[in-house]
Amino acid sequence: MAVKKKAAAKKKASPVKAASGVVTLKHIAAEIAAAHEMPKNQVQGVLDGFVELLGKKLRKGDKIRVPSLGIFVVAKRAARMGRNPATGEAIKIKASKKVRFRVAKDLKESI
Repeated sequence: MAVKKKAAAKKKASPVKAASGVVTLKHIAAEIAAAHEMPKNQVQGVLDGFVELLGKKLRKGDKIRVPSLGIFVVAKRAARMGRNPATGEAIKIKASKKVRFRVAKDLKESI
């Protein structure tokens, strides 16, 4: 029983640490909240608003430049021919839009 309590205490000690190396927006919000002594849900609301605004601006076709992070832009992909991997049959792939991200020089050099 004592081992389980120690393991549980360790888990509670670092609620910000991501499992299996994946960091979510929730983890980022928790770290920012701890660093700036703000409520987690307030920081989470700001980050959610940022992501929502990012999507809205990209839908309008705007280019979004975030200093020290990078540039988000919508790119158009032309219609093309492809192959069904299961049957080898030729299929037509419709034109689409994709979000592209170009990493900033500062971030690239910091890694």
